[in-house]
Formats: sequence, C-alpha cells, structure tokens
Amino acid sequence: MKFSRSVFFMVLGATVGISLSSCTKKTEGRPDLELIQEEIFTPTCAVSGCHASTADATYNQHKLILTEGQSWDELINQTPQNAAASLYGLKLVKPGASDLSLLFHKITCETGHHPTLGNIGAPMPLGGQVLSKGQVEFIKQWIDKGASKTSSDVDDVLLKDNTPCQAEVQPLTPPAVGTGFQMTISPFEIPKNFEREVFLRKNSPNTDTVFVNRLQMRGGNNSHHFVVYGFRNTSLLPAVNVLRDLRDPVTGVLNSATLLEMQNHVFMGGGTDVNTDITLPTGVAIKMAPATPVDLNAHYFNRTNFTLSGQNYINFYTVPRAAVQFEAKTLDLNNFDISIPANTRRTFTKNFTFTATTRVVMLTSHFHKLGERFVIKIFGGPRHGEVVYTNTSWEHPLVLSFATPIVLQAGEGLTSEVTYFNNTSQPVSFGLTSQDEMNIIFGYYY
Repeated sequence: MKFSRSVFFMVLGATVGISLSSCTKKTEGRPDLELIQEEIFTPTCAVSGCHASTADATYNQHKLILTEGQSWDELINQTPQNAAASLYGLKLVKPGASDLSLLFHKITCETGHHPTLGNIGAPMPLGGQVLSKGQVEFIKQWIDKGASKTSSDVDDVLLKDNTPCQAEVQPLTPPAVGTGFQMTISPFEIPKNFEREVFLRKNSPNTDTVFVNRLQMRGGNNSHHFVVYGFRNTSLLPAVNVLRDLRDPVTGVLNSATLLEMQNHVFMGGGTDVNTDITLPTGVAIKMAPATPVDLNAHYFNRTNFTLSGQNYINFYTVPRAAVQFEAKTLDLNNFDISIPANTRRTFTKNFTFTATTRVVMLTSHFHKLGERFVIKIFGGPRHGEVVYTNTSWEHPLVLSFATPIVLQAGEGLTSEVTYFNNTSQPVSFGLTSQDEMNIIFGYYY
C-alpha cells in the first residue's frame, strides 16, 4: 500500500502525539499548588499552633498562614520575618529560584545546603514531622518552574517517594590545636512516634586548667534542645561514655535513675537552638579543670512512622589565662509553677534574688512552642522593673550579651515574666516533653 506525503505526516504526527502523551506527567491535570496544599501544607503546616491562623502562639514569629486559598498570596515574593533570610535577600517563595526561596531552605534535607545563610530557623515542619524526599523535590520543582497558582508542570510521581527527608548532621570542624577541644554524641536512633532524650557523660580532654569563652554547637533535624551540664557533686557521677535515656524507648516510662542524676546538674551552655554559637564578653571565661566531667544532653522528637537519627557536636574554644579577668558562673533560674488552661493566654511572673553582688554578662531564655513572650526585668534596687531582655521566638531564643554588666547587689535579682497562649483543647503545665512547657532563665555572670 502506498501513502501520500500528507498521509505519512499525519500518521507520523499521530505517532509522535501518542509518544508525547505517554510522557505526560499528570493524568488528572490538577494544579501543582493544589497537590502541595492537599498533601503538604494542610496536614503538616496549616495546623493549630503553627501556620493555621493569626491566633496561633507562633504567629508573631513568622506571620505566615498556609491555609487553603491563602497560602499562595502569603508566600509569593513575600519578605521573610527571619532576619538572616531577609538579609541575604531571600523571599518566602521566589518564583523560578528555589535557592532564593526560604520555603525550600526550611524543608530541604540536602546536606550543607545553606551554610552561608546564618540562622534561618529550625527545619520545617516542626515536631519531627519530616517531609518525604519526594515532597521536598516536588516543591523545589514547583518553585523553579515559576510557582504558578494554576499550572500543572511537575511530575506528581515524585509524591510517591516516601523516603523521609532527614539531613545528616554536617561534622563540625574541631578547634585548631591549642585553641580548644570538641566533644560529641555519636549517631543514635529515635524510634518512630517517640521523643528520645539522652545524656552522655564524658570527661573533657584537657590535661591542664583551661578557660573557655566560646561554645559552638551543631545538631540534627527534629531536635528540641542540646544542653551541656556540669555536676554539683563530682562524687556522684554516672558512668562515663554510656548513653542514658530519660525514658525507656519501648515503654516510654521515665527512668528514675536518670531523673535523680538530673538533680546534680549545673548548667554550662546550650538550649533550644542546637546550631548556635555563643561567645562570652572579652575578659570573661568559664574555668575548666583537667578532665572536667560534663553531661551532654540531647532531646529529639520523631512524629513520623520512620526511625530517625540524632547526633550532636560541641566545640569549646579557649583563651589564654592572661586574657581572663573574670571567671564566669552560670544562671539556671526555673519557674516550675506553670499551668495554662485550654484555649487560654496566661502570664506567669517569678522573682529570683541573689545573696551577693552579681554581675550579669549574658542572658537567654527557654520555653516551648506555646510561649509568646519571655521578658526579664531587674528586681529591686534603683533599676527595679527595668526590662533588660525580651524574646518572642521559642525555637531560636535571643542570646543577649552585656558589654557593661548588669550589676545586682545582694537582695536584688531578676524577674521572669512569661506569656503563653495555649490554643489547644487540653491544659498544659510544666513538664519534660515538647508537649509540656518550661520557663527558664539561662545566662552567665561573675
């Protein structure tokens, strides 16, 4: 049978059309944003307490709503609240440029993806609900293809990749020889749908007395805190290099021995932000004797059906003895009297006084996700009631240094004034999990 030229090209065109249609990525033709909203934003981001409404306890920190019908307008070409992200020119979503979009940086698990951006906040979603690698890649391609509200440009087969997107912790370069030392918690597992808090007692490797004026930390995704403790009574020490759990990983029951050991702790450094770098004012340093026993405390939460991992580093940087004028002591001032009824905003105030002249050189705070505002005031004396510290970010609390110390005489002190908004249906009180609340002033003085 013979074909005319026109028939040949009709057949060829039909064949090519069949071939092209077999590569078409969406059978339903649903917009990319619709799939992102349905499978990612609504179930993991636009939830109570996070990005659901202006009434969320965290709203003033991010000012971002990701509910259906609102998320696109809230994201596209909007300037982030995060200071570091704004400084580097990022938008929440910059169409065509995922590298300039804070949304992508906040969800990606690519190793070492944004080391130059500074403190851009904790990975999202919070609470251990890590996205899958497919979900992250889908959002990345949506942004790079223009972040359209209506188009269907991304292959939705990506959403079938359920591999959890958890980045490995990038090793922290140890201090150069003679400038300090490093201590670590090696990788450990966090069982699915579980909060794991561990302690690891080590002895510092210094063979002579040293003076530490900088603490640099690094930890993994889904971390609630990383804290370094000393011990009040060094004759009552846990075993060295043995990982101890606060809760039994199988039953979840609190370990009474670990709880008892916590009563012997003296705060040395750290807090909610596990990727932080704290430097004491010039002339002030923490004195550490040879082989000082310390307890490394890491707390991770896992809200997924996958086993995740945790790992932590801390660098202790030292200065010469001749450069030290004052030996730093640590503040660890707790208010345990916290009880917040459901759907209630409440403020708790407590005064802490000192028995001797105290010169405060650094302050930071610790509360959990229901915390809206943490204020520290001077108590007593001629500056009574003066506000010296205000923090509104529970995940990255302000660390405030004072080049001129706050001098407090005997009988004077500090007041913590902390406001919480419990927008859940259950009462919340003081406790040790991320679902409970805390109220702590941390700091340094001499």
